[in-house]
Amino acid sequence: MKRILVTGGAGFIGSNWVRYLLNHYPEYSVIVLDALTYAGNLDNFPPEIRQNSRFEFWHGNIRNAVLVDHLVSRCDVVFHFAAETHVARSIYDDAIFFETDVLGTQVVANSVLRNKNVERFIHISTSEVYGTALSDPMTEDHPLNPSSPYASAKAGADRLVYSYFLTYEIPCVIARPFNNYGPNQHLEKVIPRFITSALMDQPLMVHGDGSQSRDWIYVKDHCLALDRLLHADLSVIKGQVVNVGTGEDIPVAQVALIILESLGKDSSLIRYAEDRPGQVERHVAGVKKIQSLLGWKASTSFHEGIVKTIDWYARNEAWWRKLLWMKTVPEVRRI
Repeated sequence: MKRILVTGGAGFIGSNWVRYLLNHYPEYSVIVLDALTYAGNLDNFPPEIRQNSRFEFWHGNIRNAVLVDHLVSRCDVVFHFAAETHVARSIYDDAIFFETDVLGTQVVANSVLRNKNVERFIHISTSEVYGTALSDPMTEDHPLNPSSPYASAKAGADRLVYSYFLTYEIPCVIARPFNNYGPNQHLEKVIPRFITSALMDQPLMVHGDGSQSRDWIYVKDHCLALDRLLHADLSVIKGQVVNVGTGEDIPVAQVALIILESLGKDSSLIRYAEDRPGQVERHVAGVKKIQSLLGWKASTSFHEGIVKTIDWYARNEAWWRKLLWMKTVPEVRRI
């Protein structure tokens, strides 16, 4: 029996992870803490999850130290997903990113430090902390060169957790996932934005020339990696940083073409716009460390994952239609 706290568990990756846990481990119970901002969505939990006696939801902010401490005191494991996560939105409204991502992470880390019942703390960082690739692939030793307020806030949280390991020896692991995609992803992200635009026969807007490439990982593969982090020998992974990616990258413009081809749509739907501020040119994960430590490797090809993702959005129009008004984010540029 494990009691697991998932902060930000109503978001895209968090909700996929919660469903994975409850479906694969009938002896585990899960507590979700989520502020239900624009990215958190209770509709990410189907009725069978919400009605599950092993699922408990708390509506609250991770900066609420009293609430966080109460929930952490009841759990054996903490998965910390809660964060503001969108590059363009961080340029439009940057203060909340530092408040949530850095100060919120400090609250969670302090609570883990106080509650000795916590056997492990998995902090979900991001590949965005690296900035544009200076090496191929980007290993965990790649310099941290965040290029947006979002990325710098996540870099601050990443290093804060590591400092707590060095100073207090909290039982932490830092995961740096690359670009996730799959069911329940918010429309502000590029793949669901492309898919829903194509389904509506609307233009697929590509920023810049579309040559910017990313390491795209299907969210279910990410969950399998988190499963390994949950059950690995703690003495092997404590204090470690691990990339979670595929080791391959695909340009954004090619992603748009693959989606259109999969739906039988014409490439003329692609439109090009001015490149956005804080753009990262290339991300590709070094995956040797996670393979060595956990024996994990991404198993879903991009084409296979895209077909599954397109099928989900095609079957769940009622879910994403309500989010169309948030599909684009105003950008603030210096005048």
